[in-house]
Amino acid sequence: MKKGFAVLLMLVMALVSCACMAESGTVSDKEAIEYALNLKNMDQEWTYSDSSDAWTLSIVTAVTQPVIPDKEGVSVCVPGAYVKGIDTDGDGTADVTAGNGNEAVKGSLVIDYEASVTSTNGQMYTAATAPVILNTGAAGYGSSTNTTASATYAAEGYINVACGNRGKQDSYTDDSGNTVYTGDAPSCLADQKAAARFVKYNILLGNLPGSVDYWVSTGGSGGGAHAAMFAATSNHPDFYDYQIAVGAVGVYRNEDGTYTTTVNVNGDEVELSDGAWGCVAYSAITSLYEADMAMAFEYTLNTDYAFNTEFQKELAGILSREYMEYINGQNLTVEEEKVGFDLNSDGEIKDTVPLRIEYDTEKYADTNGYGGTYLDLYLAEFVSNLQWYVDSLDYADGWTWFDADGNALSDEAVAAMTTAEKTAAFIEGRYTKASAGRGGPGMGGRGMGGPGGHGGMMPQGMDGAFPGGPDAAPEMTAEMNGALPGEVPSGMTGAAGTEGSGDEMIVGTPDAGSTQSASSTANSSNYGSYEEMLAAYQADIEEIRAGDAYGRNLVDLYNPLNYIGAEGTETPVWARIVCGAAEGDIAMFNSLNMEIAWLNHGTDAVTEWQWDGGHVPSETLGNSLALYVDQMFGRYVDGAAAVEKAAAVKQTANGTSESASGTDLSSWVTRGEDGTVSFTLSDVMRNYRTKGASKATPAFDIIDYGQEDYVFGSASKDARHWSVWVLRALEENKETLEPLFK
Repeated sequence: MKKGFAVLLMLVMALVSCACMAESGTVSDKEAIEYALNLKNMDQEWTYSDSSDAWTLSIVTAVTQPVIPDKEGVSVCVPGAYVKGIDTDGDGTADVTAGNGNEAVKGSLVIDYEASVTSTNGQMYTAATAPVILNTGAAGYGSSTNTTASATYAAEGYINVACGNRGKQDSYTDDSGNTVYTGDAPSCLADQKAAARFVKYNILLGNLPGSVDYWVSTGGSGGGAHAAMFAATSNHPDFYDYQIAVGAVGVYRNEDGTYTTTVNVNGDEVELSDGAWGCVAYSAITSLYEADMAMAFEYTLNTDYAFNTEFQKELAGILSREYMEYINGQNLTVEEEKVGFDLNSDGEIKDTVPLRIEYDTEKYADTNGYGGTYLDLYLAEFVSNLQWYVDSLDYADGWTWFDADGNALSDEAVAAMTTAEKTAAFIEGRYTKASAGRGGPGMGGRGMGGPGGHGGMMPQGMDGAFPGGPDAAPEMTAEMNGALPGEVPSGMTGAAGTEGSGDEMIVGTPDAGSTQSASSTANSSNYGSYEEMLAAYQADIEEIRAGDAYGRNLVDLYNPLNYIGAEGTETPVWARIVCGAAEGDIAMFNSLNMEIAWLNHGTDAVTEWQWDGGHVPSETLGNSLALYVDQMFGRYVDGAAAVEKAAAVKQTANGTSESASGTDLSSWVTRGEDGTVSFTLSDVMRNYRTKGASKATPAFDIIDYGQEDYVFGSASKDARHWSVWVLRALEENKETLEPLFK
């Protein structure tokens, strides 16, 4: 009893010490912070689940100075195999074990470092080597309330981490009773980094199992953006001050303005990173910096696209020219061998090819004058992804297949279908996918034999596994892209593919709670005149350019391309970006640009544009995050097993749908005798890409206050204009645009 009181008193004293230093975060506060955030000194509680054989930590604070405690906590779920039991009296031995631990137990884990778990794909992990999965919430760049971690990955041998984060529209009341906005960038990312430091610190102390080296960030939509940014900005000093402000462990400011990033572990100073080993980002809405002009360019490539107004059409054309200027100014190159495409058509895949956008109205008349090697790569990614999809149809489970007359096939006919016959049926739209049991985003990962030409094999996946149960994930279709930017389809709780239940999906503008519809014929509902709108843009961007409290430009902070390969960034080993080919919330160019940047700086990066997939697509055809992580572990960790994909179990019974719902591609997709598929850039833009992604229509209010904007706010408003490219278009083309504005 006396010992417990002494520990409690020391914890209180440490917290008081941290409170006194408030936002200083100097190296002199290091000892107090590390004491306070040592799990042994915290009121930790563990609950065992017999059904999943996993122990889950109650929500604890990840920092010593949380601004909004309900959104700056963390929870961890660990496989039961790594735990001998719970030490309730501090003597280092297990007093409560799995056999009698079904009720919440206060105490510390007693870790079994000799035990191992073999994943469903055949990879073996121990308590010291287990990968750690960090679920990045921030759906729609919004808040994530603290939630307990799920047992999603317990059977795989992974450690699962759920953390809260501040986001847009978050505020608190200060000591004077004033409402203070605190959701501005980079609070979402800073809170996730602080949570990672907390868990890594306690792994080093022996309080938690898992590896500090094999961290994987994953999330969907805004969470996908943060998963990508978490990896892209790994341990970069630009984000230290924001973590210091909330009392994160393992990052402190020295008197000379430099930083200390070590923690004391048994008397030794050990470096503590907030970085990632890899990431799986689903429909990552990033980079915001280029998002508006990239979307406009994507729609401009479609010669048949009907813009809502002449103003929108003119503005899209201007932004498209700006995008060409922007890309060409980057002097991008790519190694053909890394992407798997013969981009210069010399019959070999061995050159480094400059990526350029060309403008020639005669040569590229069918894409409004745009072409070049950059668009050749864009098209090759689309073709490759469709090729992978049709080549993998033997993994389809529960689909309903139909004949040319629309009649459902017999079970015997389905069992006898060859891959070529399934390919023909898919291209002709003679199918309906299974509507239940599909793996949710955040659970998946394409194997190394997937699109993009990256070789290798992958094991059987985890289709059907989704946090909350096999039926928790609704069928994701293109029609669901009709939700407002920042929303998820009805029936989904939180951001698909994240821990989810704590995510707040609120779309914000200064004047109302939602943005204008993409189909609106009004160019802006926020301003009565072009001059008023232009003045607002100029004022907002001037404010952002002036920098925040630390002198940093928030838009620059949230551009992952600024950090990939930059000095001070720890480069992740691998990255996978998964979007639906009918993506409605971001241009496909954004994921392509991240892939190029990562490949050019040594990261094993792939993009997957899932055919028939919308925003935050479910995993399909035998894929899962677990199989991809296991493959990466096998490829990059000495002594790990090389994991191969199990053979498909072909469908033997037809589904029960009464009519086909597939998209008929046969008028523009060509299938050769050898099974290869092909189509032109003009074909895919006119018939599929922009048609399927109507949500991303560049109606002006979507650019004005939409999916890509509202993370940047102030004390009085939760959205600001931020795109220097839109401002430039408005300023330099005023004479053309102003008469069209209404």
